[in-house]
Amino acid sequence: MTQVAIPLLLEPEQLAALINKSDANLLILDTSSAANYAQQHVPGAVHIEPKALQAGTPPVPGKLPSVEQLTALFSQVGLTADHHVIAYDDEGGGWAGRLIWTLDVLGHKNYSYLNGGLHAWLNEGHPTETTANTGSAVNFQANIDPTPIAEAEDVMARLGDTDFAVWDARSAAEHDGSKILAKRGGRIPGAINIDWLELMDRDRNMRMIDLDGLQQRLNSLGLSKDKEIVTHCQTHHRSGLSYLAMKLLGYTNIKGYHGSWSEWGNREDTPIEAESQQ
Repeated sequence: MTQVAIPLLLEPEQLAALINKSDANLLILDTSSAANYAQQHVPGAVHIEPKALQAGTPPVPGKLPSVEQLTALFSQVGLTADHHVIAYDDEGGGWAGRLIWTLDVLGHKNYSYLNGGLHAWLNEGHPTETTANTGSAVNFQANIDPTPIAEAEDVMARLGDTDFAVWDARSAAEHDGSKILAKRGGRIPGAINIDWLELMDRDRNMRMIDLDGLQQRLNSLGLSKDKEIVTHCQTHHRSGLSYLAMKLLGYTNIKGYHGSWSEWGNREDTPIEAESQQ
């Protein structure tokens, strides 16, 4: 059991104070690029190659890896049920959010996000190391909870329902169909577009933007807490951050569409809206 109460949104100075507390039972997981991890990382952090969080199978590379792949990955990094995971990356929260979504899929609920990730940690003068940490290998067995997972069929079945909404975390150009990254361009009908980049506060070292303001915006757009909300991008990497944002806001009925646009836009049976159709 974790003896220290650790908030979901963890500030760098809070992590700095926790690192040497043995009763915190931390497992710090760095989902930065391999180059950035090798150059400097949070002391004790174990690296997860970001792409290891995706199956990587074309044309839908963003899908959840197999049970066998997840078992091997989290055995290697040493995840146990009593660990409190600290997730961070070097880009403002996309890969860290994808990791947190993956932990939800695995039923591991003890985790925090390092606000601002590597940017905030470095720019605010916290200690780093270059030594690669391997973690203590364990026999972790992945079990999949489908609750946080949305499939294309799930989305199609709910389109038009008043208690359902889709958050498209791609760029505006992808959303309106002017930038096409699959066989077909456009959006899931009725999907609401907030680019993941809008969730990063560049004046505060890539921290999450003000959450009260974000909640007001989500409410005004129809992405309120009383709905089931599915978030997606191209490969459910950028939408890792929108998933994380909703976790931070206390949403209880959210799912990540891991097929995302690489699946939706490449299928022939999925309905699409685009500006050219208007």
